[in-house]
Amino acid sequence: MTLVTPVPLAELTTMRVGGKPKTLNRCESTGELYEAVRESWDSEEKYHVLAGGSNTVFADDLSDMNIILVANRGIETISETEDQIVLRVQAGESWDEFVAWAVGQGYAGIEAMSGIPGSVGATPVQNVGAYGQEVSQVITQVEFLDRETGELATRPNGYFDFSYRDSALKRGRKGVIGWVEFRLQKLGGLSVPMASGQITNHVGAEYGSQLPLQQVRDVVLELRGSKGMVVSESDPDSVSCGSFFTNPVVSNSKALEFPEDIQKWSMDDQQSVKLSAGWLIENAGIPKGYSLPGSKAAVSSKHALAIINTGGATGAEIAELARFIQERVSSRWGMNLIPEPNLIGF
Repeated sequence: MTLVTPVPLAELTTMRVGGKPKTLNRCESTGELYEAVRESWDSEEKYHVLAGGSNTVFADDLSDMNIILVANRGIETISETEDQIVLRVQAGESWDEFVAWAVGQGYAGIEAMSGIPGSVGATPVQNVGAYGQEVSQVITQVEFLDRETGELATRPNGYFDFSYRDSALKRGRKGVIGWVEFRLQKLGGLSVPMASGQITNHVGAEYGSQLPLQQVRDVVLELRGSKGMVVSESDPDSVSCGSFFTNPVVSNSKALEFPEDIQKWSMDDQQSVKLSAGWLIENAGIPKGYSLPGSKAAVSSKHALAIINTGGATGAEIAELARFIQERVSSRWGMNLIPEPNLIGF
């Protein structure tokens, strides 16, 4: 481990809020990471494992918090055939850099998840996904240090019980991920069949088409950028943690209680529907660009599902706006929006 001088966590997160922690340990290998985590488990002091900082909102006072920074990098080929390749990717690798690399190599299966900020090791936690793809579709196994048992083991995909933006890791299974293995396809430079009408409609192709990998990546970056969902110094709407709430999933019968024009998507089980949280927010009377009086936290001007830091916002202001949105949506629609990012120190 490398004990570095603590800096405000606003400097290490895409939301740019968060105070200075008690300590900051930088771990550049899985061995260092597991050692730091085990020491934290044996201690009664507060700690948090931080990687890309894209899905975390920190409180302003973190003076009693020890931060373990995941910084192990590397991509290794484990096995390869004419049709497939299995890659072991260290937890500290940038997810979007890995996607860009895979697209450049001609490996398909994650191209529609371009532009998602954060680290590879964080992706299994909430089963990261976008535009019809999810990491659970390509993950083969994960090296996982289990807090309950203290066991370090390679766990298969099924161990994590993946579902929409969810996994056993979000539902109470505690531990830390050292690396993730992915099985990607070799399809002659083409994507897997597109499961997103947004992509195929954008390029005038049929749903389920296989498109050039780079074209898919470019389209996704364009679509995400139009919503402020690609981190960019030139886009103030990207100073966020992406979608702040998950889209609620309800039964088909429950969905009939909402207006016909609500944006929704059928789930694979054909028994339930995913409702647009952004639609619920805007139709609860909270428009894009909304902010509470005197606050520097605001709803993105491009996408109602994102909360942004307009410059100098505090963690408390971000949390206050999130609570306000939840209360308005609950009052208007009877739906409890669930925050997607980790809220630490509140």
